[in-house]
Amino acid sequence: MTDTVRPPLGRRFAPTRLAKNNRQPVNIPSVYTLQALPKGPVLGWSSFLHESTPGIPSVENLRHIVFTTSGRSAIYQALLQLRLPPGSFVMVPTYHCPTMVAPILLAGHRPAYFGIQANGLPDVQRIALDLAADARAMIVSHYFGLAQSLHEVRQWCDRHDVALIEDCAHCYFGEAGERPIGSWGDFCTASLSKFFPVPEAGLLGSATRAISQLPLQRQGLKAQVKGWVDVLETAAKYRRLRGLNRIFGTIFSLKRKVRETDVAREKGIPNPAREMLESCDMARISRRPLAASMMLRNLLPRGRIIAQRQRNFGIFAQLLVDLQGARALVSLPSKPVAPYVFPLWVDDADRVYHALRDEGLPVFRWDQIWPGTPLLAHDVGADWSRHVLQLLCHQDLDESDIRRSAACLIALLHVSPDTLQAK
Repeated sequence: MTDTVRPPLGRRFAPTRLAKNNRQPVNIPSVYTLQALPKGPVLGWSSFLHESTPGIPSVENLRHIVFTTSGRSAIYQALLQLRLPPGSFVMVPTYHCPTMVAPILLAGHRPAYFGIQANGLPDVQRIALDLAADARAMIVSHYFGLAQSLHEVRQWCDRHDVALIEDCAHCYFGEAGERPIGSWGDFCTASLSKFFPVPEAGLLGSATRAISQLPLQRQGLKAQVKGWVDVLETAAKYRRLRGLNRIFGTIFSLKRKVRETDVAREKGIPNPAREMLESCDMARISRRPLAASMMLRNLLPRGRIIAQRQRNFGIFAQLLVDLQGARALVSLPSKPVAPYVFPLWVDDADRVYHALRDEGLPVFRWDQIWPGTPLLAHDVGADWSRHVLQLLCHQDLDESDIRRSAACLIALLHVSPDTLQAK
């Protein structure tokens, strides 16, 4: 295995593409002309392979767990479990996904914000005393699936009588310093769909607190069938069920044609701009997870999920070194984990990010922060929202997929924007 990847010789430049959201037109190095890579786990025959990864705990090992439809639903349910007074301040990091804030508002509370340090941990020493006195709960994330000790955060919460919700959306498996993942918080929340090929599912857990029965309603037959259809359609799209791909592909191509016709009919209907809260898809927070999700969660082995993510992260770490205009944000912790993404700081992030997305590569960034999120002194959150690209490294990307992503990224970094526009 080579240590570095250089831009392919003689690459051609793709035609200028009109940028989305009124972006400026950009030219993109067309390194590959392949199918878009999956942005999440995909069910395939390989999903049932066993691989040994002894001694890595999971949020499933917590003493008390309940399954929900999503990680955001789990946050909402955690807030209900805490029985906070209406309108309580719930603290969230300035670097966040909107689905961390939406449950707070839906539960009848108010978000307040804290800054993060360069290591991604809360900057608790700079939290204002009045906010510390008023806050009733705090949501802390293990970013990128690279869990860290929350010892200092736990001490701060205990000192100020603040409940800690440990957000493990990116961390289903692993050690968080001195404790297993999910064990630092009064409650922890997690997302199964980021680690398993399931249509939806989340988890609410606690190592110390019993979870009161959740009034979750069972989803109807139509939703149950759709869950299985979505799983199989994705599997067929990426040709992961050898022997069945052609059959499923034909069936689902007909389904897509019907869907496209329905969408075309709806185009003429005015659709008012949705608020960010509405875009967070909180409609199923009071539902039980689909049977398809629970069945696959019970059937599928864990070892391959953990081992392949570690391998993919390691390949990125080998390839994305000594880059001009980019650097790895963090390294793999010494404690065992199952990474969610490889975080990469990119100076010219806007151009590179949109070009990678246009190439169908599995990358995203948290560039949609909640309106009113403040700019705080010594906080890296705002810079991370702009400059940190999250390169997915899930188990259904193989080495060639990781190399493809790395090669395209390196090609973009080696070509200046001025050169691209001139071609």
